[in-house]
Amino acid sequence: MNPIPPHTVPTEADVIVVGAGLAGLVATWELLYADKRVLLVDQEGAASIGGQAWWSFGGLFLVDSPEQRRLGVHDSIELARQDWFASAGFDRAEDYWPTLWADAYLDFASGEKRAWLHGLGIRFFPVIGRAERGGYTALEHGNSVPRFHIVRGTGPALLTPFVTRVRQAVQTGQVTALHRRTCSPVSPHTSTDACWPSPSGPAPN
Repeated sequence: MNPIPPHTVPTEADVIVVGAGLAGLVATWELLYADKRVLLVDQEGAASIGGQAWWSFGGLFLVDSPEQRRLGVHDSIELARQDWFASAGFDRAEDYWPTLWADAYLDFASGEKRAWLHGLGIRFFPVIGRAERGGYTALEHGNSVPRFHIVRGTGPALLTPFVTRVRQAVQTGQVTALHRRTCSPVSPHTSTDACWPSPSGPAPN
């Protein structure tokens, strides 16, 4: 995959995204559609855009999908929630927000997630893996049914729509990509000057 080119450092940005792996790219993609200016910072060189997702098998968590139903896998958001919560063991006051996040993600994974990815051109192999395999009931750790949907083209294909959009935004100046950089602690008043060359040293790209 072609690297995202570096750009001159802006004096300000609406949002600083730290990390140009899949999560950082998706966050940047969403911010672009909200018409925000983004500073995308990553500790690796430009050729490493996408991070570990580039080398991954491209497996995604989906619930009650057409692929599952075609293979006779009986899944539901209720079963997925039992699996997730049995593994997470939410039982502390500080688990309030993680619990809300888990419920929101389960709604996404059992609802619009597949259609959203399909709209981006992402397709799945007609087989499903069982990553983080659990027991055979929803009261044990892990997934009680297969939910690991494998993207056709694996990790690179999963990254492509997000990298393409971010690269376009770099060309127009809406995104500034800083490679071989790390950031000091970030606050709402953080200057873009807080993003320093990483300890491994600056790279040409």
